[in-house]
Amino acid sequence: MAVERTFAIIKPDAVKKKVAGQILARIEASGLEILAMKKIQLSEQGAKGFYAVHKARPFFADLVQFMTSGPVVALVLEGEGAIKKWRDLMGPTNSQQAPKGTLRGDFGTDVEQNATHGSDAPETARLEISYFFNASEICAVTEALPA
Repeated sequence: MAVERTFAIIKPDAVKKKVAGQILARIEASGLEILAMKKIQLSEQGAKGFYAVHKARPFFADLVQFMTSGPVVALVLEGEGAIKKWRDLMGPTNSQQAPKGTLRGDFGTDVEQNATHGSDAPETARLEISYFFNASEICAVTEALPA
């Protein structure tokens, strides 16, 4: 499996519940590397731009309102099969259908307040990463420093 990058968000509900650290720990335990991370407050314009693909959907306004309701943690993750690995770690979009042991099953409450977001394909990952990060903010994985 190829090494790839994906984009992830720890959503406002998870940040508000103070479980972002637990989510980050699970990311690292899964073998994914965190190449970039920032805690930000999305503006209405920023959320509308990021979720523009859903603009015509009936849930768009609620999604924008939710994503601007508090800070989020934006991440760039890297690893073998990173997109699938991250999506498996998250679990199904609807937290009520997500098994325990997945992030959404453990920390989400429903289809909207589902703790995390993740890219669904390599092209989507590239677009989403570039929406939140410039190249200088992404740190390549390096060998561990000697103890």
